[in-house]
Amino acid sequence: MKTKLVVFTGAGISAESGIKTFRGSDGLWEEYNINDVATPQGWEKNNALVLDFYNKRRRQILEAEPNKAHYALAALEKKYDVLIITQNIDDLHERAGSENVLHLHGEILKSRSTTDPSLIYKIKGSELNIGDKCERGSQLRPHIVWFGENVPEMENAYLCADQSEIFIVTGTSLEVYPAAGLINYLPRNIPKYLIDPGAVNVSGINNLTVIKENAGIGLPKLADELLK
Repeated sequence: MKTKLVVFTGAGISAESGIKTFRGSDGLWEEYNINDVATPQGWEKNNALVLDFYNKRRRQILEAEPNKAHYALAALEKKYDVLIITQNIDDLHERAGSENVLHLHGEILKSRSTTDPSLIYKIKGSELNIGDKCERGSQLRPHIVWFGENVPEMENAYLCADQSEIFIVTGTSLEVYPAAGLINYLPRNIPKYLIDPGAVNVSGINNLTVIKENAGIGLPKLADELLK
């Protein structure tokens, strides 16, 4: 049986593929008010604006390509039972070849019904527009977890963390939730790796190796070691 390797990825890994982060100096929030485009209240107020925002993001993501970090994670499946828990809403992990990806914050290439959250659809092309409806006749919205909404997959993430035998964090730090919260569910003595050029305040975490590199550099190096 393969060793269970769980990876938690954040915005940093996608940023290396040219996808703007929300909070970076050149981030998307520079152009939009977060409350207008990423909250249930914003959707109720002006769903056309919300759809336009995510249409722009979707086009950007469709033009992006997986980077070396994404491919390194896919390569680990040769030897390990790999689960990726990601905060990212893009599909770069899947395009790189990763088979088992848990999206905490939803998937931008999908839509869902505004009246029945279980009705989820793949979006054809790059746009979701006013008048695009589910089979029950209600307007479709982006399949994204907005600020103020519950994170339905969080419990699954905790369960997966609890079962992990190796744990890797990249593209985010262990000081930011939910990555910080997942640490509490990990078996204490398993190997843990943090790939983060700005890693600080992690000395209290047991059996942790810190690699102070960007994901695109540090993750391929770590993958090579783990595949030996």
